[in-house]
Amino acid sequence: MSVNKVILVGNVGKDPEVRHLDSGVAVANFPLATSESYTAKNGDRVTTTEWHNIVLWRGLADVAEKYVTKGRQLYIEGRIRSRSYDDKDGNKRYITEIYGDVMQMLGSKDSNQGPDSGTSSSSSQESTPDVKEPDIDTPEGDDDLPF
Repeated sequence: MSVNKVILVGNVGKDPEVRHLDSGVAVANFPLATSESYTAKNGDRVTTTEWHNIVLWRGLADVAEKYVTKGRQLYIEGRIRSRSYDDKDGNKRYITEIYGDVMQMLGSKDSNQGPDSGTSSSSSQESTPDVKEPDIDTPEGDDDLPF
């Protein structure tokens, strides 16, 4: 048995790029930043940021196109996919992406951005409009995540 499951809570780095395939299927791509903070031995506060390439398909891509904007905090659940391609100079490039199966909008950059309720490709997931945003600066193991 094997498991390929990723859970991320982070902030959108730029507005989603949404395209529609010839078959009409929508696909959205955007970067998501996750940050981790810790105190170094010298007492300085250090924050590291990891960027993730998010890919959403079909209905989730449509929701991302309407409601997801740069700075928005999201919960993404999905799986890791790696692929390669040849760039314009013929060099082989590799990319790792997160194919999202579940997306939950947590916080809002602007209260006029639409609903803060959850969106999921799974109809059994409940909406949680009163989600408390996690405090990213808390030490590891002392998190206050809403799930």
